[in-house]
Amino acid sequence: MNLGARRNEDPEINLVSLIDVVLMLVIFFMLSSTFIEEGRVRIRLPYADTVATRAERQSGIVVGVTRSGTYSVDGRELLNSSPETLRAALLSVATASGAPEQRITLRADGEATHQSVVRALDVLGKLGFREIRIATVDQESVGTAPATRSNSP
Repeated sequence: MNLGARRNEDPEINLVSLIDVVLMLVIFFMLSSTFIEEGRVRIRLPYADTVATRAERQSGIVVGVTRSGTYSVDGRELLNSSPETLRAALLSVATASGAPEQRITLRADGEATHQSVVRALDVLGKLGFREIRIATVDQESVGTAPATRSNSP
């Protein structure tokens, strides 16, 4: 039984609409995702009850100590955690800024080893830095975004 002339058409899929849908999904996920800063060193500061003034928090060199004991100087992570590397990085930053009486803020992770923090303090003391502040967060702000606090010894 011949129902009519059979046309020899190949079935085809319209890719233009499929590409549009995929592009819209990519744009949606790009806009709705959070942008993670992979290169930044994550430091969870210890808690304290005292609060520093805004002027105290804004100046000086920042030395970071991570949980694993690695160091960073002004946001740049050092290659290794040796005291010589930390000393060289601090000297280069201090001479670049030109002021010999720099304030130092030590941002040590709350779970960093005591040895790592003491090593950083030892290097800072040997270089002649006398005003060293230890950054902490207010214990009341633990549930919210931590506000950095620094305490002068």
